[in-house]
Amino acid sequence: QPVESGGGSVQPGGSLTLSCTTSGNTLRRYAVGWFRQAPGKEREGVSCISAGGTTTNYADSVKGRFTVSRDNEKNTVYLQMNNLKPGDSANWHCAVDRTKFSTTCTLISDNGRYDAWGRGTQVTVSS
Repeated sequence: QPVESGGGSVQPGGSLTLSCTTSGNTLRRYAVGWFRQAPGKEREGVSCISAGGTTTNYADSVKGRFTVSRDNEKNTVYLQMNNLKPGDSANWHCAVDRTKFSTTCTLISDNGRYDAWGRGTQVTVSS
């Protein structure tokens, strides 16, 4: 199972970098998605990156503010979040594609594409 880290509490306009990693040095083979869920709201796909890192996608709400990347030597996927807003407050999860070496990725979470989910890391943005 993937493990997220890097959440915390920041003021609006602040930055955080989330990390997602797995044991066994296998993350490099898979596309990874970042999802968030706030209390009382549906889970939302925010960003994703293909296995090789050549394809990335972003939700409109974070374009220009967030950057997804991966370091396959470190078996880690990152989500750099800048200019954070109170609406970004949520529990943030990474999820791993069920298919190896995919050159695409999706922000859709309920089609079975992702079969391993982390427990999440909390992000709170408030003044």
